[in-house]
Amino acid sequence: MSQPPGPLRPEQQHELVRQIGAVLTGQVPPGWRQLRVEYRAAGRHIEADLLVTAPDGLPRTLPPHPEAVRLLGVLRAGMYQPGHGTWLGAVLVFDPGRPPEADFGRPDLEPPFRHQPPPIGFQDELRFFPRAEERIPGWLRDRAGLPPLALPPPALPGPDEKVHTPRVHDGVDAAGRPVIRRPPLAPAEIERVLSYLDTAPVILASRSYGADAFAPDRADAVPMNFRTDGAWAWPGAVAYYLREHGVPPDPDLIAHIRARRFTAPSEVSAEATVLALAAITGERL
Repeated sequence: MSQPPGPLRPEQQHELVRQIGAVLTGQVPPGWRQLRVEYRAAGRHIEADLLVTAPDGLPRTLPPHPEAVRLLGVLRAGMYQPGHGTWLGAVLVFDPGRPPEADFGRPDLEPPFRHQPPPIGFQDELRFFPRAEERIPGWLRDRAGLPPLALPPPALPGPDEKVHTPRVHDGVDAAGRPVIRRPPLAPAEIERVLSYLDTAPVILASRSYGADAFAPDRADAVPMNFRTDGAWAWPGAVAYYLREHGVPPDPDLIAHIRARRFTAPSEVSAEATVLALAAITGERL
């Protein structure tokens, strides 16, 4: 395989998912309650697991039929987008009498491999499904043995702009409890986002801790510090609530972190520090 095949239309993708379900259904005894197949690949390295919920309600693991594995590979190749790559991990769920559910991971996310593929697997991945340099995430560059891509320095706000500050939550309900109305993070992103939030330079620190808005019994739990990457400044509560309660940060901050390829600067300029302090204290410059 030297070139990815032409893209599959949505109806062709749906038909392949249906065929995969038909093959899997044919390999299990009647009366099954659910079939869940997980597929992970990097180049020629392929992992596939089938979890069958039997009539007694107990899940059992089986190796999926080779034809189903082959069709999953066809589906993955057919969903390749030039310059962007294709997904490396997917989960398909089949329930009797219901349409199948398919969750295809984003091309920049590393699936939870059972066995770490060798470097040649990731090298083949980039050869089979070429990506633009800026579309190769840091983890994939590292796995394939490629040198890190030089990052541009964080852009400083212009004279009429300010450093952005995130919303810690989206308001409160009638009882005064915080409300969250934002999409959850993919599990593979959580640690990378936390690393970014925790490693950017501290611009304001305190030895005291604040109350946990999601767990009022924790009176001294939330770090009272602020960090910045030059474009955004955020309180320690952002990382704390993600780590302790799974609260995703402000979607605009997440988009910024993804654009920075999850790599926080080790230092920021004095000018950026002044602007960030002004943003979090409300001072006018």
